[in-house]
Amino acid sequence: MIRYALTRLALLVLGLFVASALIFTTLRILPGDVAQVIAGVNSTPEALAGIREQLGLDRPLFTQYGDWVGGILGGDLGRSQLTGTPVASELLQKAEVTVPLGILSFVIALLVALPFGVLAAVRRHRPDGVFVSVGAQALAAVPVVWAGMMLVVVFAVTLGWLPAQGFPRGGWSDPAAAFRALLLPALTIGVVEGAVLLRFVRSATLQAMGQDFVRTAAAKGLTRTQALLRHGLPSVGLSVVTVLGVQVAGIMVGAVVIEQLFSLPGIGRMLVEDTGNRDLVKVQGELLVLTGLVLVIGFLVDLVHRALDPRQREAE
Repeated sequence: MIRYALTRLALLVLGLFVASALIFTTLRILPGDVAQVIAGVNSTPEALAGIREQLGLDRPLFTQYGDWVGGILGGDLGRSQLTGTPVASELLQKAEVTVPLGILSFVIALLVALPFGVLAAVRRHRPDGVFVSVGAQALAAVPVVWAGMMLVVVFAVTLGWLPAQGFPRGGWSDPAAAFRALLLPALTIGVVEGAVLLRFVRSATLQAMGQDFVRTAAAKGLTRTQALLRHGLPSVGLSVVTVLGVQVAGIMVGAVVIEQLFSLPGIGRMLVEDTGNRDLVKVQGELLVLTGLVLVIGFLVDLVHRALDPRQREAE
């Protein structure tokens, strides 16, 4: 297990290095000039050259990349080219919105997928099971923006239960208000991603129901549902753990869109604004943090799957 963990950790570090190179290179290919944004549309060539020299944009790209990676290894993501503020401090501030939003969305997705996925499999030939399966297929195809607008119309405009946009200025100093502000965005992401995960849970449950040990338990006097719950759920759990890394990536992508829709001051909204302003240092730091988060979660999922699956340990 230790050897496997070290191997996966080495792949994680390699993945972060490759991701940093791709992010840095891709952002330099995009059109636009941060010096033009700072100086204005009527700036002279001399002024633009001075700003580029001040920001270090006139240096070779390899040197700029080396300085950026060296700063990352020292815990420094750089400073904003527009405001001069440290990127790491701004990311920590915005993470107070994005991280709870992602966690709440993930919990809602699990609450939707696990019980209803098992129900759709166990009662697949009955009206309620068919209804859940068809509903999951429909929800999985719904764009997250459209789902968010529909939830706003129902819960914010019509019923008035939840705020439609914004986040408390005091942040989490008022936990109830902050939670209410995140609940509707989290429902939007969680329901859509939960519908996607539900299909995997249903498929894994059907596969577990066909296993010999479940049929043997049923032959000894247990009902099919009892045999599944007592002996088949570990197998279902292994299959679900395998796709959780993909689901986390979907939740992070959804958060970028939803933060714009609900005017939440999180990392996703900051990323969109900084991309428009061509603040390359901030954008590359934000993209690297988001990519790193997805890779780390994938790494943890692999370790959990390895620990839970005795077949992999026996093969080793």
